[in-house]
This record gives sequence, C-alpha cells and structure tokens, in this order.
Amino acid sequence: MNKEFFRNLENILYEQDLRLKFETFFDFYDDFKRELFIFDHEYKAVLKDNIHPNLSVKKPMKIRRVSKINSNEALAKMLHSIAHIEYSAINLALDSSYRFHGLDLSFYRDFLKIADDEIKHFKLLQRALSELGFEYGDFAVHDNLEAALKATANSLKYRMSVVHRGLEARGLDANPFVVKKLQSTKHALKTFLEEILNTILEDEITHVSMGDIWWKASKDEKESFIQICEKFKEFSLAGKVLNTEARLKAGFDEDELKELESFYHNRGF
Repeated sequence: MNKEFFRNLENILYEQDLRLKFETFFDFYDDFKRELFIFDHEYKAVLKDNIHPNLSVKKPMKIRRVSKINSNEALAKMLHSIAHIEYSAINLALDSSYRFHGLDLSFYRDFLKIADDEIKHFKLLQRALSELGFEYGDFAVHDNLEAALKATANSLKYRMSVVHRGLEARGLDANPFVVKKLQSTKHALKTFLEEILNTILEDEITHVSMGDIWWKASKDEKESFIQICEKFKEFSLAGKVLNTEARLKAGFDEDELKELESFYHNRGF
C-alpha cells in the first residue's frame, strides 16, 4: 500500500527521540528507494521549533571553542560541537526534503541521501563521545543552523545557497583545523576520530555539490552568491581560511572563491 511522502517525513523531522527518529528514517528511506510513496505536493508544510529538548542553547559568542585538546573533557567538548552540527544537518536535509514541493524526484533522492549520511556521521560521533564518558546534550550548543533553517524556509533558492552551499561549506573550511588539533594529541581514539573526520569531509564535499547543483537550478541569474552573502550577513558563509581544494570539488570556481575571501576580509572577518 502506498504511503504519503510529506506527511510521513514531517513525523520524522519533528521526532525528538533520537533512536526512534533514526530507526523510522531508515525504514522510510528504504520505502522511498522501493518507490512505495505517493507525493501530495499540495500538502501544507509546518514550521516549528526543533531544537532537541535535552540541549542547553546559548548565543554563538557565548560558547568558548576548544583551543587545545588537553583532557578527555576538552576532546569531548570539541566532538560534541561537531555532533551538534551533524545533528542539525540531519534536520536541515530532512526539512529541505519536506518543505519544498513539486520538484523532480532526484531532489528528494539527493536530500534523503544527505540525511542518511548525516545520521551515520552523528552515530559515529555518539560512539566516540560514549567512549569518552559523555553523550549528546552534555555541553551547550548554539542554534545558528536552526535559525538559518527558519530564515530560508520560504525560498528554495536561499535554502540551497545559504544552508547547503554556504553553511555546509564552512564545514569544509573547518575540517583541516580540527584534524590539526587532533594531531596534537596522543589519545587512544585519535586514529578513529581522524577516520571519522575524513569520512565527514568526503561526504560533505558531495553534500555541498548537491546544494550547488540545486542552487544553480533555482537561482536568479541577476543575484550572485556574494550578493546572497550580503543579504544574509547574519550568517557567515565562509571560514577564516577557505578549503580551496574541497570547495572547487564541490562546485565553486576560483574567481568566486577570490570574491568570497575579499568579501569577508573587507568585513573584518
């Protein structure tokens, strides 16, 4: 019997029990790949707060970043911040699949694949946190990605550019610096964590490239990516140092990267 796609996805998106959320998604994804869903593109999407209730949320500037891994707690805090980004990315991918209707089936295939990858990343980080004696929710987080989800809820063009091509690409920029921090420690989990970060980097290049493809398919030719960076200046869409190699693989071009560096440099970034 066929089931309706958006109604079922809504339940997964807003499910707060992590185990149930992931198990239900995997069943849903299997059914999607078996083409068991019907699509009611007139289904009215809702927009609700979706920060996990176990999390303590602070302003981004109030959260101190780990500068040196000199204890299990410092390592766990760094991993927790990455886990929160991955968990937020799960909801972002689910929300994009849920909120934007009337698109080619390949769009839903792409963003469900992203959600599937992000869940796998999150579960790997959960395992690492558990090895250290911690769990998701033990440290404060910010809601920057949730704010970006809400700010782009009414526009496919801006969701693809700001979130999936912009904020996700910041993860590409951050990855080498996190790896460098790990290299300074002799922790027993070091090799496992380096493998996780390498997996995340390779998958995120693909995710950003999907955002790039769908932004280019939906964008207004008169509005450049830099103009979108200006329009959404409350969100920084680039790291302090760009991961040029990864960004080029993901769909950016060299001239655009020079523009991006200049834009944020001139803003005192």
